[in-house]
Amino acid sequence: MKNPLLYLSALAALLVISCSEPELPPVEKEPESLIEFKDGVYIEYYPGRKAIKFKGPKDENNQRDGIWYYYSESGVEQSMTEYSHGKRNGGSYARYPDGRMRYYGDWKDDKQVGIWVTYNPDGTIAEEKDYGQPE
Repeated sequence: MKNPLLYLSALAALLVISCSEPELPPVEKEPESLIEFKDGVYIEYYPGRKAIKFKGPKDENNQRDGIWYYYSESGVEQSMTEYSHGKRNGGSYARYPDGRMRYYGDWKDDKQVGIWVTYNPDGTIAEEKDYGQPE
């Protein structure tokens, strides 16, 4: 052989090729679980699990029972509603994305009761409506 360096390079290339591990198929990830239920509290996350979307307690029948919150993807509280065994009972409010109040009022057995106040995005009152008291 005229060029021993060429011979050694070819031999090294063969060794690298023959010693390399076979290519494995890509590992499939399990779908991301966005729901967690711990100590009676339900938590639902946005994809990536970096921010909570919904949070609140559930009763023994898996119904909302207590104060539930909804959050924006940036983690800002957007709304709150009180529940009693799956029905809206108590206070409720929602905010615009900038944090200003959108509306607030009360519920009784899943029906609006009392005075509900709705606001325009600029913070001025858009409407006040009296739903009366339940019969």
